[in-house]
Amino acid sequence: MHQRTRAAGGTLLLAIFAAAVAGFHPYSEDGGVYLAGVKKLLHPALYPTWAVFVTEHLRFSLFAPTVAALAHFPGLTLDWLLLLLYLLGAWATLFAGWILIAKCTVDERARWGAITLLACWLTLPIAGTSLILMDPYVTARTFSTPLVLAAIAWALSRQWLYCALALTAAAAMHPLMAGYGLAAILVLTIRPAWLPPAAALVTATILQLLAPPENLAYRQVVATRYYWFLSQWQWYEILGLLGPIAILLWLSRRQPFTQLARTAILLGTVATAIAILFARLSTTTHLVARMQPLRCFQIVYLVMALLLGAWLGERILQAKSWRWIVFLASMGAIMFSVQRNIYPHSAHIEWPGTPPRNAWQQAFLWARDNTPPDALFALDAHYITQGPGEDAQCFRAIAERSALPDYSKDGGEASITPALTDDWLRGQSAQTNLETMPNTQRHTQLTPLHVTWIVLQTNSQTAWSCPYVNATVKLCRVE
Repeated sequence: MHQRTRAAGGTLLLAIFAAAVAGFHPYSEDGGVYLAGVKKLLHPALYPTWAVFVTEHLRFSLFAPTVAALAHFPGLTLDWLLLLLYLLGAWATLFAGWILIAKCTVDERARWGAITLLACWLTLPIAGTSLILMDPYVTARTFSTPLVLAAIAWALSRQWLYCALALTAAAAMHPLMAGYGLAAILVLTIRPAWLPPAAALVTATILQLLAPPENLAYRQVVATRYYWFLSQWQWYEILGLLGPIAILLWLSRRQPFTQLARTAILLGTVATAIAILFARLSTTTHLVARMQPLRCFQIVYLVMALLLGAWLGERILQAKSWRWIVFLASMGAIMFSVQRNIYPHSAHIEWPGTPPRNAWQQAFLWARDNTPPDALFALDAHYITQGPGEDAQCFRAIAERSALPDYSKDGGEASITPALTDDWLRGQSAQTNLETMPNTQRHTQLTPLHVTWIVLQTNSQTAWSCPYVNATVKLCRVE
């Protein structure tokens, strides 16, 4: 018990370090997608049009209802709640990692080496999956990740009740990631070892054969998710699949790590085989691709970080305090630099209640405070990925106003929910090249959709009145 208490305290300090390295950007990327859903639950009148892109992902998860319920706690604002949940998620991931590595080795240096490397690598991107180990914002994965890690740890020690409870809680947050956690547990525990991979391949084959053909429109949506298809990857993304497997093969020779390393190797290999066989752009159905089997590599990367860190702690860092300090400082500096390059125009930690540095966020907040609740906005379809200085800040979650669907985030929603295809195509096509088209074309494309405001870069040409202008962005009325 004393050891567990020390681990809880130590991982808390490392979680604070990890959060300081990763930064905090609550309204960026998927954080903004999830938060729009939370805000819709808190204020049902929000997003009166195109609301399906806000609410669709809420159907299978208790994440948004849980966060919305916690937001009613007296004296706690949503922004402060998100920061607390972010820190809690970082700590829970590291502590769950400690529980898992403690099942493999009794060596204290190995255990702390594992958690130290994981803390440094929490922002490591997972090759070709559009995921990182821990997001610098709060999503359902913030909680499903530590719960899956804990479930694997308890499966390793045959504590089946705890394992089932953790996996059930993970499924309540993120069913897909919990499903891949279950796959890892089956690979870990079922013998003969070939049975779970064979079952996975048979299941994928049956799903692919029984899935109905998709229409051409939906296949256009699928084509935007290049990371579903190995044939579309860059060489360095392929290396991101092979590298962890190679490292784990090397680590598997060490007896304390053998079982966990082989589990991760087999899980990653089977996921890759399924992706090669069934996640192909040319097929008439993409049901298996839609399930994104390569997301199993989140578990592969977590196990790799833990086992490699354990080896470093035991063999390299040892009992030399200066080595630990140098290692932590150098790895932290590298990952901090990477994060600053990803969010160069935003504060590294976006503290609650602090005015944003990002010019796009400033414009979105003006829209929240100065436009009617039923306003409908159009932005360039690629504003999240191509807007200069935008840093993937999501309009809906910040402005609390309806918007036509964009190419990136709403395209992701449409790709996993085919029923959204027509709405997504109609909305994003109306906004493609919005920055450069003349007002007459904007009027022709946007007024049938009842758009009342547009967001443009400041240097875009328009004769419409623009009540808000800053150095990067302006907000204009559709006239």
